[in-house]
Amino acid sequence: MAETGNSGKGVTAGKLAITVQKRLSRAQEKVLQKLGKADETRDVIFEEMVANFNKQMGEGTKLQKDLKAYMTAVKTLHEASRRLQDCLAEMYEPEWFGKEEMDAMVEDTDTLWLDFHQNITDSSMLSLDSYLTQFPDIKARIAKRDRKMVDFDSARHHFASLQKGKKKDEAKIAKAEEELGRSQKIFEELNVELQDQLPVLWDSRVGIYVNTFQSLAGHQEKFHKEMSKLSQNLNDIMTKLEEQRQLKKAGAAAKAGDEAKSDEANHSNAASSPPTVSESNSSDYKLPPGFLYKVKAIHEYAATDGDELELNVGDIVLVLAFDTPDEQDDGWLMGVQESLWIRNKDISSKGVFPENFTQKL
Repeated sequence: MAETGNSGKGVTAGKLAITVQKRLSRAQEKVLQKLGKADETRDVIFEEMVANFNKQMGEGTKLQKDLKAYMTAVKTLHEASRRLQDCLAEMYEPEWFGKEEMDAMVEDTDTLWLDFHQNITDSSMLSLDSYLTQFPDIKARIAKRDRKMVDFDSARHHFASLQKGKKKDEAKIAKAEEELGRSQKIFEELNVELQDQLPVLWDSRVGIYVNTFQSLAGHQEKFHKEMSKLSQNLNDIMTKLEEQRQLKKAGAAAKAGDEAKSDEANHSNAASSPPTVSESNSSDYKLPPGFLYKVKAIHEYAATDGDELELNVGDIVLVLAFDTPDEQDDGWLMGVQESLWIRNKDISSKGVFPENFTQKL
């Protein structure tokens, strides 16, 4: 066993010596080449391939880094969105319009963010990671090819120097020639293999970039389209909630108006006169059913539909409550021209008009 151990140490020591000797030979050869005392095997086309490889590896690594940063940002936005939606769901009172729809929308929004992040990971990130795994091995083989090229140059120069020597040692020459052939074979095998592989790898970058960004764009389009629907739903819920608030205010105002009219009617009956309202033109008339308040037109409005009211600057309009609250659109009022009501006592000529074209009296 001792002999086996010594043999193993001898083999290890021998390999180490050979490795050290190779490194010394390579270093010496590179020095001679830099000093111009030894020619160097050059392949301009291969050097361009290596330059492209380094560029491609750098771009791919940067793309991977930036895509990871993008995914981190998506995750951060998801967390911020979830906190905001949870806050909205918590403060939304049960009796408000759309409470159930609001809770469902919060869950749908969270699911949409989760799917978006996972889809990017599966379709873009994983394929890019797989693409980049081949670069370290190829880089190592390029470095090995460079070392073997130096060994080949060194063996070539050694063989040439022995041939030119005054005293030729045929045994040394034969050994040097054998070493030259072996070095050349190893170098050329690596060289040919890389010359076949590097152009293919260089061309593959187009496909990986297309797949990465096309997939990313597709998932972004789907995500934003679905998110837009949820946003519209949220806007609709908020609009309906505000409409309910306005209707409650209008109902309260109408109730107050009815009470005021009742008081006035009682007062008028006591005075043995019909229920009237005295206006600035001294004309008296009954208020139409559903009357809320008066407005004055401050801008002209040309009606664009049959159910709309034409407005001229200065017109007085009697604002009426909608028969069905759901029919009222945000920013629009229902009313009848005061002059038409006084003349005809008919609300069939009523119509809708933009609130911001008038001023409340």
